[in-house]
Amino acid sequence: MRENRTTERLILARQRDRLPQVAERLATGELSYGYAATVAQSVARLEDTDCAQAETTLLSFVEQGFSAAKVAVFGRRICDIIAERDGTETGPGEDVKRGYAKSWITSTGSLDGGRYIKGWLNAEDAAIWDGTLAPLAKPAGPDDHRDAAERTAAALSSVLSGGHKATKVTVICDLETLTGGNAPARLTDGTPIPAAQARRIALSAGVSPLLLGRGHTPLYLGYRERFASAAQRQVLETLYPTCAVRECEIPGTLCEVDHVNGWALGHSPTDIDQLALTCGWHNRFKHTSPNQIGISKDPDGRYVYRLLPPRDRAAPRATSPPGLDRAA
Repeated sequence: MRENRTTERLILARQRDRLPQVAERLATGELSYGYAATVAQSVARLEDTDCAQAETTLLSFVEQGFSAAKVAVFGRRICDIIAERDGTETGPGEDVKRGYAKSWITSTGSLDGGRYIKGWLNAEDAAIWDGTLAPLAKPAGPDDHRDAAERTAAALSSVLSGGHKATKVTVICDLETLTGGNAPARLTDGTPIPAAQARRIALSAGVSPLLLGRGHTPLYLGYRERFASAAQRQVLETLYPTCAVRECEIPGTLCEVDHVNGWALGHSPTDIDQLALTCGWHNRFKHTSPNQIGISKDPDGRYVYRLLPPRDRAAPRATSPPGLDRAA
């Protein structure tokens, strides 16, 4: 089969779920394969809402007796009109010239220091995009009023700044388990691991000793620097399966390290018992709205952040909530 025929069939297969009328008529023989493939190619770059309207419009041209080539011309014109409407028209050729086999991204600077980004990802790269950014792009809580586009941009920024690290697995177990005991190990989310399996993992992976005090509070790990060390972050990811803010479900592995009491111009130490994990949105919210964050500890020594109503909507309090991060 020639490459163009293969591409034609792949596009039709990928678009058929978005083209219910085309799929039904093709299955019953009311619509030829040539027309179906033409409609599928015409809507491949459209959003779902525009796709539904374009399908109806293009099928009306088929019913009027226009040829498949003419329907394809109408399809391209529909895409041009939608691009003009949305202000996304960049002139003919770039999408067509590059095709859709390889992913591509273009980046253009703006006069104010910002940047415009345009591109296309193939199916494999799109899966990586979704798998990496989707957990970070979820709403951070009921007070997160960003739309999906803003959350996606923040998620991408977090990944580019290093908030997202290479995938790794942390297994927590007692020394007795490693030396032959039967006590199960566990993952950071609490999933139990049989002792024998934990020992097999330890044979082929690095083992990092961690000294814990009563209440599972780390006693010592790393340096007193502005930024937490990699070892400190590993401990925090063990303690915080998700963001420290109550009801925020952003995974701890995708969160930022937060100084619970604030860096305070360099005078607050980066000690492991003074750090927590918060998602990027809540970390910035804590800095800009310190009076709306209440901090406590759970029985295991983890910090728990609670969102409070603004002062003008809450009852007056004599003192500020403990542990407010008043400085970046």
